[in-house]
Amino acid sequence: MKDFTYSRARTSQEALTLVAARANAKFLGGGTNLVDLMRENIEQPDALIDVTRLASGISESPDGGISVGAEVRNSALANHPLVRQRYPMLSQAILFGASGQIRNMATVGGNIMQRTRCYYFYDEAAKCNKRNPGSGCDAIDGFNRIHAILGASEQCIATHPSDMCVALAALDATVRVQGPEGERTIPFNAFHCLPGDTPQVETVLGFHELITSIELSPLPFAKRSLYRKIRDRASYAFALLSIAAALEVENGKIRNARLALGGVAPKPWRAYEAEKVLLGAEVGMNTFRQAADAELSKARGYHHNNFKIELARRTIVSVLRELAQSGGPL
Repeated sequence: MKDFTYSRARTSQEALTLVAARANAKFLGGGTNLVDLMRENIEQPDALIDVTRLASGISESPDGGISVGAEVRNSALANHPLVRQRYPMLSQAILFGASGQIRNMATVGGNIMQRTRCYYFYDEAAKCNKRNPGSGCDAIDGFNRIHAILGASEQCIATHPSDMCVALAALDATVRVQGPEGERTIPFNAFHCLPGDTPQVETVLGFHELITSIELSPLPFAKRSLYRKIRDRASYAFALLSIAAALEVENGKIRNARLALGGVAPKPWRAYEAEKVLLGAEVGMNTFRQAADAELSKARGYHHNNFKIELARRTIVSVLRELAQSGGPL
């Protein structure tokens, strides 16, 4: 591991000042991903700015939504009464995501910024355009069982690893950031980037910008929501496929729907095509199958992960059916 300096910021402004003082500085949250990457010599910062002591919490917004500070621990978010009541898919996603020890350390801001768990990204002997732009992608012709079927490119087929981010994508969250030019908000579904020709660019976060909070808008029908995760083992494995979904049904028709997929794309994948089919349609298996087919019409499998396409199709239908049968109007 490369030598680095360590500083602890007391305010957001102090954090921005400290990070701007070094050309290769990084913000440090819980460190559950960044420190691993440093041990593997993938991340080699000259300085770490600890932001875990910044003022942060969970509060109800004036519009009935929820504001979540970036330094809130994942376990605190998952277990907060407002989150469990109003956005159960978010609580479920976090609890599925990691062990209790990791949830107690990991922060919301750090979770959003975590990097892929692609085998080849972690292997210094492998070609990886995300780690070393222009070197190639060994995953395409290699062992690609966990890799993307949507949104990938010829430069990178890695998947985004977060469970929490799948729920945030379905919930139309907003990311609030602070930087040298002041504050701005970023729609969550525009925060992460698809690889295209620049797989090393993973978010739209500007140089030395700091995530300060996540804003959840009021979404009454999200009280009936569900997060389902398919993985190789029940104990804290990364998703082969995950789904965050919410459904509002009125008089036998779908009035509102939110659907996002994890484990299938380089970013949390909002299923806009499926939602278009669902909105206003009659509740039923035919509608659910049509929605799944629409979303997966452009899916592309590779040698070892073709099974993900059918797995995604069946899981989408199953989750939607369960939500539709879960009760009457809220």
